[in-house]
This record gives sequence, structure tokens and C-alpha cells, in this order.
Amino acid sequence: MTISKMMVLAAAAAMGWAQETPHPGDWKTWVIASGREHAVAAPPSAPASREELEWVKAAVRESNAQVVASVRYWDAGPPAYRWMEMIAKRQSAGQSVGTYFARAYAYAAMAAYDATVAAWHAKRQYGRARPTEADGSIRARVVVPAGGSYPSDYSATAFAVASVMAYLVPGEAERFIAMAEEAGKSRLYAGVEYPSDYQAGRELGERVAAQVVAKARIDGSDAVWTGTVPSGRCMWTGTNPGNVTAANWKPVLLLSPSEFRPEPPPACDSPAVQADLAGVRSYPRALSTANLVTNARALYWQTPEGVFPWAILEMNRWMLEDKMEREPARAARAYALVGAAGYDAFIASQDGKFAYWYPRPAQLDSSLAPLFPAPNFPSYPSNHSTLSASRAEVLAYLFPQRAEAIRAMAKEAGDSRIWAGIHFEMDNEAGMMLGRKVAGKFVEWAENDGSSCEGGCR
Repeated sequence: MTISKMMVLAAAAAMGWAQETPHPGDWKTWVIASGREHAVAAPPSAPASREELEWVKAAVRESNAQVVASVRYWDAGPPAYRWMEMIAKRQSAGQSVGTYFARAYAYAAMAAYDATVAAWHAKRQYGRARPTEADGSIRARVVVPAGGSYPSDYSATAFAVASVMAYLVPGEAERFIAMAEEAGKSRLYAGVEYPSDYQAGRELGERVAAQVVAKARIDGSDAVWTGTVPSGRCMWTGTNPGNVTAANWKPVLLLSPSEFRPEPPPACDSPAVQADLAGVRSYPRALSTANLVTNARALYWQTPEGVFPWAILEMNRWMLEDKMEREPARAARAYALVGAAGYDAFIASQDGKFAYWYPRPAQLDSSLAPLFPAPNFPSYPSNHSTLSASRAEVLAYLFPQRAEAIRAMAKEAGDSRIWAGIHFEMDNEAGMMLGRKVAGKFVEWAENDGSSCEGGCR
């Protein structure tokens, strides 16, 4: 590398988003064809912009406590941060995120990412200076972001996610759109965007979301199961199995739900399975001080937060620690990779479960008393292990300095199912291996999504 190039990279790194090469407007997208697919009309004329500037100057002087709080709230992290937090908190609180939680994270995050890429493509095209650059008397309430202001990537993200959530939870559509309006307008009161930036971003986000919703409508998740639970030796017993149709959903990247299907499990009366069963049976889970930690952890991993949102909440914390509000496209990329990988892992896990219909430990030994009832679907492979491993591996790729910690969390999540008495060790091992294979597909996609750059970028 030449001295001059090193100087350019060093200067770019100091400027935050300028270190991104190639430009995020050129990165590969998930649903829309590319960042250039959605053309954005040119920003207003110079006279109209001057009128908008006067409005912004008045807006930054607004002292209403609610406005001030809104600016602070939405500026906490990158544009997608509060939205992914909202979905995670809804699931943790038992509120609806649609019929299937993995599907909500995937489509919302892909919409946020594609809208971000499209917004940055238009930003480069028009290069509109921010209000603070046009008038030095404006004192922004937040750190002025790098890059042009038109169209607003905050608005694009907000309305992309809100529109997807309105599709997933139609009864709360008005609430989600109101949140998007508040998120987008917070940048106006912050003094870093014009009203026309907000409006262009809104229209862009809604158009991107329409394509994402169209994709979601044909993914097979609305199928009604008309099959029957098979019977016979070494088969799961129960009625109305949960997630049964997910085995036939359309994945994001996997060639089919069965692309990485685990090998068939051993016969339930084989020495290997009987040894596994003995391990589950003998694991200490009676209430006592000695078992307090493992019981507590097993219970945590069974909570709504421990089942899925934990990885998103962990990543959100890292986003703040790493100042990724300065890297909106990279943050959106991370959310989309983790969300989409979790979705495909969920589908792949259901494929294995309903290919083999393997019984739970307590169905082989009725004397076994699990810490809590097993979910109402077959045992092999473990959903928790598959989902945890897939997202942990993607997170390890995105945040390599935290790889050891996140993999340890995924292992604990899988182990907790044996501690609780609802899975065999072979379920855990098969799920972990399946999750890693799914993650590998997404890491390979990420390595070729056009976002790589020199100078220390993720």
C-alpha cells in the first residue's frame, strides 16, 4: 500500500462513515434488486430549501420536553437500533410480533437494510448538504452524521420496518406508523435533516417495505397443516404439533429447508440413545442450592427473551459500545444477517424435526420429571441449539473480538435443554452442527456482499 493511500485511509477512518469503500449504496441487497432500483426524485430547489432551512432553525429551538425526549430516544443508536429493540422487547413481554418470531426479525431487518442501501445510493447521487452545513448558526442537538441528508436514512429505515410490522401485526398498524413518524421527525428537530429529507425517506422506506411484504406473503408461512402425526416405534407422540408447516417454508439463502438436514438419529432403544437418556435422567435438577445456577439458567433460556431475542439484545449492547450510530449501513447489515440467518435456521430445524418425528426424553421414560414441560413438537434436532449456534456464528463473524463470549452463550443455551430434561445430548449436538452450517451460508454471502473495505472495517 502506498503512503498516499495509507494517508487517505487514515483520514477516512477519522471521518467515520467515509471509511466505507465501496459505497454502501452499492452493497448487495436482500429483497430489492439493488440500491438503485428505487429512484428518488431530486431534492427541492434552492429557494424551497431556504424556506425549509428556516423551518429547521425554528425546530431546533423547540423546547417542548416531549420533543427533546424524542430526539434523545431515537438518537440512542443507529437508525435500526430502536426498531430491533422494540421487536425484541415485544417478544420478551409476550406481545405479538406476528405468527412466528423468527420471521419478524428476518423481514424487518432485511427491510431496514435494503432501505438503508437504497437511501445511501440516493445520498451519493444528490449530495445534499445538511442544514448545519448550509447555516452555521444551527446548533444540532445530536452529532451531525456523515453523508448527505437527502433522503433520510432514518425515515427510510423507520417506515420500512413499521410497514413490515404493520403487515405482521395489523391490529397495531397505526401505532407502528406513528412510531415511524416520530422517529423520522426526530431528525428534523435535531437539526440534521430537512422536511423533504424526511418525506423522501418515508416514501422510499414504504416502497422497499412493499417488496419485502410481497416476498413474505408467498413464503409459505400461511399454510395450514393437513397431515397426521405418524405412529410407531421411536416416534413422537402428541397432537397439534407446533411449527409443523415451517418445514416447508421458503428460506432466504438455503437451497431448500433440507439442504443441511442432520443424519437420522439412532433408534430409541439403541445403546447410544439409552446412554443419552440416562444422562438426562441423572442430571440433578431437584430444587436445591447446589442446582440453583443451572436451574436458573435453564429457566432463563426458556423465557421468551431466552428463546430468541437474547441475541438481538446482546448485539444492541455491542452496537452502543462500538459507536455504530456512526456506521448506519454496517449496523443495518448486521441486523439483517443475524435476522435472516435465524429465520433459515428455524426452517432447517423444523425440517429435521418433522423428517424424523423423534420422541422427547420423557416420552421414552415417563418417570423423568423435566424442569418444565417440553415444547409441543419433536425432539431432534434441538431448535434452541440450532437457532443459538446459527446466530452466534454470524455474530462471531461480525464482532470477532467477542466471538468467544457469544459462542459460550450459544453453548449454554443448548446445554440448558439437557439441564432442563427436555432434550437429549444428540439433539443438542445435531442442532449446534446444523446451526453452524446455516451460518456458514450467511457468512459466505456477507463476504461477497460488496461491503468489504481496507482500513479496519467490519
